[in-house]
Amino acid sequence: MRTSHGYEPRHTEICQKSSPEIGKKILASAFELQNPHRHNIHQNFHSEDFIMALDSLHKLYVDELKDLYSAENQLTKALPKMAKKASAQELKNAFTEHLGVTRNQISRLETIFEKLGVSPKGKKCKAMEGLVEEGSEIIGEDGDPSVIDAALIGAAQRVEHYEMAGYGVVRTFAKLLGYEEAATLLQETLDEEGEANKALTDLAETVINVAAAEAPEDDDDEDDDEDDEAEVDEDEDEDEDEIDVEENEPKQKVGTPAKRIANAKKQSTKR
Repeated sequence: MRTSHGYEPRHTEICQKSSPEIGKKILASAFELQNPHRHNIHQNFHSEDFIMALDSLHKLYVDELKDLYSAENQLTKALPKMAKKASAQELKNAFTEHLGVTRNQISRLETIFEKLGVSPKGKKCKAMEGLVEEGSEIIGEDGDPSVIDAALIGAAQRVEHYEMAGYGVVRTFAKLLGYEEAATLLQETLDEEGEANKALTDLAETVINVAAAEAPEDDDDEDDDEDDEAEVDEDEDEDEDEIDVEENEPKQKVGTPAKRIANAKKQSTKR
């Protein structure tokens, strides 16, 4: 016979006759013996709970939309900084224009979430966080303005390619799930991202990269090479000095110890 907690009566009786601490340990041991797989059950519960969170295409669709919503909001904070860092006016204009496009894309996402009856918040896009961080590193760099602009375009195109992949995925999900209106809105955004990427490519090939290729080489590299050569010459001079010292050192007397002793006796006898 067991109690409602699964313990046998003798366990409870022993606990009543023991101190509270000992009683707890006895009950814990009894529960461990009766439920040897309780840890695995606990772990499996959490594992299944995590898997069940994405147990349908609809849930995956919503999760991906939240990821994009976070990405776009992060981008609205990064684009003004990139526009400020850019030197070429054409690149400044491209970043500023895409900021307005991005805000419209956020409005589209909010419309989709409203139709779904779901909040767009609750997830942070770590991929965009990393891309924005890379862009921030470029913004903090010093160097030739045209080369910095080329680096900024590279960072911006990485963002565009990430967004194109993301919007392509959710557009396809929306079609499969029968969300035709959402699919149309997402296709509009996908087209805009493609146009932005093409515009950056054209700008890079006709203006920015051309100017970067004509940027003068940094004189610091030549100075470093000269310093390295000077260090090599100094090392060679030190090696030659060591050789001269060795040649000028007095030569030790040649002969075995026995011969040197015999010669010393002869000299003392002559005296």
